[in-house]
Amino acid sequence: MQAQRGDLSSEAAEFLLSIDFEDADRQRMLKLAEKSEAGILTAEEQAEFDSYLHIGNLLAVMQSKARLALKRKPRECHDS
Repeated sequence: MQAQRGDLSSEAAEFLLSIDFEDADRQRMLKLAEKSEAGILTAEEQAEFDSYLHIGNLLAVMQSKARLALKRKPRECHDS
């Protein structure tokens, strides 16, 4: 995934860093992870678990890019 033009604005980066799963989703992920480790997920639960994993990975990448963008902003201001 890549931004179309330039770095993220500070506002966009801060917004991305504010996104998180709700407690109910975290609890559901833990339950699905336990069932996955035990090998007892249904096909529907496996699809749900996979969706959580994909979204979590995407969010982690986006938040990593946001942290990098915020680190670069102060340096750019000092270099000008």
